[in-house]
Amino acid sequence: MEKFSMKHKTAAVPEVDFSNVPEMHPYLREPDQMYVGAPGKHGYLKLRFALDSTGKSVLKEIDRRVPLIAQQGLYFDEELPGMPCLYILSSGGPNVDGDRYQQDIIVEKDAMGWVSTGAATKLAEMKFNYSGMIQNIILEEGAYLEYLPEPIFPCRHTRYICDTRLTVHPSATVIYSEIYMSGRKYYGKGEMFDYDILSVCSHGHRPEGEQLFNEKFIIEPSKYDPRRLGVMGQYEIFANVIVMAPKEVYEKVYAETEPFVDKEQGIAVGITTLPNEAGLLFKVLGSKSGRVKKVIRDFASKVRMAVKGKPLPEEFPWR
Repeated sequence: MEKFSMKHKTAAVPEVDFSNVPEMHPYLREPDQMYVGAPGKHGYLKLRFALDSTGKSVLKEIDRRVPLIAQQGLYFDEELPGMPCLYILSSGGPNVDGDRYQQDIIVEKDAMGWVSTGAATKLAEMKFNYSGMIQNIILEEGAYLEYLPEPIFPCRHTRYICDTRLTVHPSATVIYSEIYMSGRKYYGKGEMFDYDILSVCSHGHRPEGEQLFNEKFIIEPSKYDPRRLGVMGQYEIFANVIVMAPKEVYEKVYAETEPFVDKEQGIAVGITTLPNEAGLLFKVLGSKSGRVKKVIRDFASKVRMAVKGKPLPEEFPWR
């Protein structure tokens, strides 16, 4: 029988460095506390999903460094009982000044997987440096991945940068979601849009290296208030969903998805196709995280139906 490795490895942790990114130049001072990338501040996680000798999708490999933690794959999805599901956790609480993280998620040929986070990701107040994340998501031929993490909460004076590279075979499908809150609404007098900077970049590629699209947004509330008309206006939450999929899949989902504005529920939804027949870009603005997450799950369910013929199950009540 084929063997799969679930052992903690000792390979070197990849370097995570954004010092050459212009918008981060004001935040390069070494923290007075633990230095940038110190043990416990340089997290690494590698997940590899594959088929075993019986054709079942399994979590083939986990490689993790504190504070990032990942459990073994669980099979709790009633609609796709053969899909391993995994939560990413952190032993260190919120992201703090000088943290550096990298997450590599690989789905091998014809395998599938579901990844989320155990709770919302908090970005603590920062005084000297910033917190940075690199994500590499790779899908081979016929692979399928749902990456639906909980929201990200920036606190006062948060500095955060994230770069996500999606390398996807034309026959594979990935649903990649990110939800950004505006701050801790009920903490003290509130911290709505009190963070210093969010720099977020996502780009899609084919396995041979061809770049299909690139999207980057930089939010600096002290320089340009996101609550302006034409930006976020009255809304407090911004969500981004990227779907890279075969043309017949994303065209079906696009035809079934109508943009709308529901003032009563505080939700606005938009959708567009990505360049170079890469897939779809789905955006949501909202005022309540529960409503935003439901809209995203409903959209992800349409994608799953188009690929697997099964919807997403009802979300757990505790989520």
